[in-house]
Order: sequence, then structure tokens, then C-alpha cells
Amino acid sequence: MLCKISPVVRSLVRFSGNNSWKITKLNHVAIAVPDLEKAASFYRDILYAEVSEPKPFKEHGFIRMFVRLGNANIELIQPLGDNSPISKFIESNKNGGLHHLCVEVDNIYNCLKHLKEKNIRTLNAEPKIGASGVPVLFLHPKDTCNVLHELEHVPEDHDSH
Repeated sequence: MLCKISPVVRSLVRFSGNNSWKITKLNHVAIAVPDLEKAASFYRDILYAEVSEPKPFKEHGFIRMFVRLGNANIELIQPLGDNSPISKFIESNKNGGLHHLCVEVDNIYNCLKHLKEKNIRTLNAEPKIGASGVPVLFLHPKDTCNVLHELEHVPEDHDSH
């Protein structure tokens, strides 16, 4: 059985009907972890990957590190405080796990319009500024194969990681 997002994914790959926006690349796969340093150690010491320094985002309720993979990244996220949305995820998944996929789009506002036309729900009504300092939208997992998707509008001259 195909999930509800399949037609949307097909249109994303082909671009939207009027070519007013497109996905430009996979930015990162986010993994929520209960122990950031333990997770970072696996990637750095076992897989010999380049791992960034930890960076807290108190306003977003998490601390993160990036594992650099050349053309994409793994974002390791650990909750900061009990009210963090990541804390709720870790409560349900004690050992952590896949939290979300993030893709970059070249026009998040046209993308949002397209998603509304396709009846795809977003967790935020309008794009908000995310931890990387660029506009983001999160798509409701019930409309996206039970996987949280983050759409990020990254200007060409912006270094988000």
C-alpha cells in the first residue's frame, strides 16, 4: 500500500506543476540520541567520520552535532530540558532513533502553497527560522509515511553547518 505522500514525492521530483519551486538536495538525516557524546564517538572513532563540535540551541530545546558525509550530513540531536520536543521523542524511543529527514528547497513559500493545495499538513502554519538561521517547515508525519520531514530554504551563500 502506498502512503499518502507518494503523489507529492513524485511531484517534488518532477518539480511542482508550475515549476515555482524544487527540492535542491538532501541536507541531513536527524537522529535523536539520549547521549550525544556516545553517538558522536561511534561516528568519529569507529567510522572515522568528521564530527562537528556540539552546539546548544536553548530556544529550540536541543544540542546538536553534525556528522559530515560529503554530500549530506547526519544531525545528532540530544534534548535540552524536559520540555524539549526531542525529550518527548526520547521518552518513546529510549535508545534514540531516526527523528526526521531534511531536504532543501529553493522557494519555501511556493512549496508551502503547493503542499496546501495537495492537503499536506505542516506542523507550523508558516515557515519559521530554524536552528541554522534559515526558514524551515515541518511536514506532519501522518501525511508523509510516518516520517517527520523538514523543508529548509537555504540561500546559496549560506553556510548552515
